[in-house]
Amino acid sequence: MSDLSQKPAADLTEDEARLELERLAAAIAAADIAYHQNDAPEITDAAYDSLRIRNAELEEAFPELVRPDSPTGRVGAAPADGFAKVRHAVPMLSLAKAYTDEDVVDFLERGRRFFKQDEGLEIAFTAEPKIDGLSASLLYVDGKFVRGATRGDGTVGEDITANLRTIKDIPERLPPGGGWPKSIEIRGEVYMTYAEFKALKERSAAAGGQDYVNPRNTAAGSLRQKDPSVTASRNLKFFAYAWGATSEDPAPTQYEAVQKFAEWGFAVSPLMSRAKSVEELIAQYHHIEELRSSLGYDIDGVVYKVDQLELQRRWGFVTGEPRWAVAHKFPAEQAMTVVKKIDIQVGRTGTLAPVARLEPVTVGGVVVENVTLHNEDYIKGIDSNGLPIRGDEPIDIRIGDTVVIQRAGDVIPQIVRVVLEKRPADAAPYQFPDTCPVCGSPAVREINEKTGKEDSRRRCTGELICPAQAVEGLRHFVSRGALDIEGLGAENIDTFFNAGLIRTAADIFTLRDRRPEVQRALAERREEQAKAREAASGKTRKNVRGVEDRNYEGLDKLFAAIDARRNPELDRFIFALGIRHIGETTGAVLARTFGSIQKLEEAGKEMVAAEDPMTVFPSTDGIGGTVVEALVTFFGNQRNVDALDALLKQVTPQDYVVTISADSQIAGKTVVFTGTLEKMSRSEAKAMAERLGAKVAGSVSAKTDILVAGPGAGSKLKTAQEHGVEVISEDEWFARVGR
Repeated sequence: MSDLSQKPAADLTEDEARLELERLAAAIAAADIAYHQNDAPEITDAAYDSLRIRNAELEEAFPELVRPDSPTGRVGAAPADGFAKVRHAVPMLSLAKAYTDEDVVDFLERGRRFFKQDEGLEIAFTAEPKIDGLSASLLYVDGKFVRGATRGDGTVGEDITANLRTIKDIPERLPPGGGWPKSIEIRGEVYMTYAEFKALKERSAAAGGQDYVNPRNTAAGSLRQKDPSVTASRNLKFFAYAWGATSEDPAPTQYEAVQKFAEWGFAVSPLMSRAKSVEELIAQYHHIEELRSSLGYDIDGVVYKVDQLELQRRWGFVTGEPRWAVAHKFPAEQAMTVVKKIDIQVGRTGTLAPVARLEPVTVGGVVVENVTLHNEDYIKGIDSNGLPIRGDEPIDIRIGDTVVIQRAGDVIPQIVRVVLEKRPADAAPYQFPDTCPVCGSPAVREINEKTGKEDSRRRCTGELICPAQAVEGLRHFVSRGALDIEGLGAENIDTFFNAGLIRTAADIFTLRDRRPEVQRALAERREEQAKAREAASGKTRKNVRGVEDRNYEGLDKLFAAIDARRNPELDRFIFALGIRHIGETTGAVLARTFGSIQKLEEAGKEMVAAEDPMTVFPSTDGIGGTVVEALVTFFGNQRNVDALDALLKQVTPQDYVVTISADSQIAGKTVVFTGTLEKMSRSEAKAMAERLGAKVAGSVSAKTDILVAGPGAGSKLKTAQEHGVEVISEDEWFARVGR
């Protein structure tokens, strides 16, 4: 799992968010294929949901980074090869997820707000078990079953008609006089009971066949058999609960429609009920949860839907999901363990981050030994408003406490409860340090000038003397979004820092002149690693050569990579300085505003001397008081200025030049890039447009002038067409800008 997955979206830089979105897109795509095509999921449903939630959070926080292959709005995976394709007349969408009672309250409140103009309107809901099986759609024409398909990617599924005909719960014909529409797609879930799954495993074991993992995978695999007789032998079941395209509504409400299905010969859930309040819905949820182990088949939650079909149509859909339905998932697996100690880690900006070290415990198939405690208030059991976050009263976390651990969405470990009855008699409240554990500088909670509230996190004030901040700052300086020095990763930064070879960014560019010392530091690290391996294996090395006579050919490549970054782009250089509150986007704005690092430094010094720094700073969109204050703090520290001047003796950032010709066709235009760009990276495209006087936006609106669409363009292309935005290809873009 990526370390970035532990960070709140608001704490990520643009570069980190881009990397995290790339990881999430790949992980979700792989999970979709494993689940929908191969019938062999590699992660739990909760883990999958967590990936989707994390992706949505990042896309909301960084709309300009939404990928052309974004999982948002995508349902399932493309149909597997081997079956004919079926395009669904009405897409088979996924459902939004609720994990807590509060989420359900939010769902109902959204509905009430949407329909607030309808005075006296009473919204009813249905509640039914969420079957953990394989979704299928059955087309009936004139009462006869004519075609069946899987959900696939929600738009196109696989034709599995022959296999579905073997399921006894699926009628070949609807009963005469049943009042069914001339044409209707009945939708539901194919599943396997525990009893049938057990019997199949026993039969397979007796015949020396394969072992089966779980009923859901087995049902899905059975439904995709080339030989329908194999499917028939598995005794699959089917619950009907919805419909797709239809010549007329089966009934005016969701509940009545499902009861119609029962009259037509379909099996429906006997636990489906109606409710008019959140209390009734949650009561049904807990009732179904209590019955879960006795049902004889897998369910993983309860689905709530607006009952009145007319209200469903009015409330409508968001990308990939109906607004009028939500799946209330059952809690993730939990486990109990003990807090052994609490450590404090110091980040690049000096934030003190507490981490609980636990007695190792397995949760959801993963061993958990550490869990973030977020901040001082979280340990005390209160939120930023002083309200309890665990229980009705503030319950703090202490060393020695027994706690209940849950992997949120089966991914991120979290403490959900402190078992007070198991608290040791001598357990004392944890005293959060008010000094940095690394350098001893005061650690303070800053006051937000707008709200008057204390920041939830403490920060070390020893920015220039704190080794932890120095190392993290150097790691940031060479990272991909900053100077992007290949080969100078975290391990080498740590090695050179500990050896005293680098203390500031300027030192990086003098490493070539100290090759013997660099070689010695790397050799000593290698020796230490080898000794650690010896100790672990109990084996002794033979014929070990000394640390001085190794041939480090890779150093030439490293030094070349460092030299290659002596003329960095101005926006990347500003971002690399690690000034607080200045990410990639703000760095680009500052580069455009000032044009050179010298002018930015001059302005910074003027702001320091000014009574009101805002009167010095140019009026610029995207720059507010927080950034100006950060610049004043940075340039007001003489050590920072000295370090910058020393760095500028080693590197020469390129001036940011806007080349707007008199006949420029894009100056002043708002441009959006989408899809896969084949001749330039997204960052190169953005820089090119800005240098030619255009404004680059991350999303399409009526104010967008041009959309440059590469292969794989998705929702942005559709939105552009709806707003009448000019859409051009990458080649047309190059022709437009004269490149």
